Amino acid sequence: MDLVACAREAFGWGGDVVVAEGPRGALGRIWRVDTGGKRFALKEIFAEPPSDAGLAVERSLTGRAAAAGVRLPASHPDRTGRLLVTTPDGTWLRLYDWVDLAPADRTAPATARDLGTLLARLHRCAPAARTESDGSEPARWYDTVPAAWPSIPDTPWAPRLAELLATLPGLCTAVTPADPAGMVVCHRDLHPDNVLVGSAGALVVVDWDNLGPAVPGRELAHVLFDWFCEGPAVDLAAVRETCAAYVRAGGPGRIVEIADFTMVLATQLNYLLIQLRVSLDPHAAPRDKVWAEREIEESLRLLPGEEQLDAVLAAAR
Repeated sequence: MDLVACAREAFGWGGDVVVAEGPRGALGRIWRVDTGGKRFALKEIFAEPPSDAGLAVERSLTGRAAAAGVRLPASHPDRTGRLLVTTPDGTWLRLYDWVDLAPADRTAPATARDLGTLLARLHRCAPAARTESDGSEPARWYDTVPAAWPSIPDTPWAPRLAELLATLPGLCTAVTPADPAGMVVCHRDLHPDNVLVGSAGALVVVDWDNLGPAVPGRELAHVLFDWFCEGPAVDLAAVRETCAAYVRAGGPGRIVEIADFTMVLATQLNYLLIQLRVSLDPHAAPRDKVWAEREIEESLRLLPGEEQLDAVLAAAR
């Protein structure tokens, strides 16, 4: 109720406001809001929100993307023009148009083609970017793997984690820093939960909070693993179809060497470490621990090995 009262005040809603809980992600939750005959998606952000500079970059990129044919929900400022509203408990709110969305069928050839075309459009319209939006160096989350891991107690996933840590030195020889000269502003979080199917059947991109500099070919590789690789199982036909559609649509990125999988490995390992810390934190909320433990299981299942990297590299070439 505090959240509803905060949003009502910020956005000037009068009359009845009906709120229903929507999907949750690692860094936020969506609430569906019906008020005044309109329906909105109210995003509650748990982590540090985008800065003013980040929001300016986002507005620029999403405007370019929409002009290039990329579908995305429109965002709305509050009554004072702010895109971010602080709640009494210290989280943040953003308001978007509600769009009825469903998961894409990752087994359908049309999905692979549409995904490649979508990513090409994003990369073609993206401006060059050597730094994060605040002028700092590009975030190391995308090209540096964790140097230290916590001690793991006896859990159902502890043996699998120990096996992973034993193989990391060989796996992470592929990880190298990106060349800033080849970076453009990228979405950096195009996993299937953020690229969904709208009512008209077209792909819709949501959750632009993590955008920033990345090498197009590395983001393409990251997308391939997020969409078509389930641990040892790799849909190489879908990989080839997505890459072919990307090239046909003028996408500038290419996957030509094992280092192009740096973004895949760095983001997955850094995400796994964050979830491990939450699961081991005695002060973490129970709901966050449950979420973290589920994400740990999934991360350990999805993290690719050297054979998968080699197979996708050959298919992408």
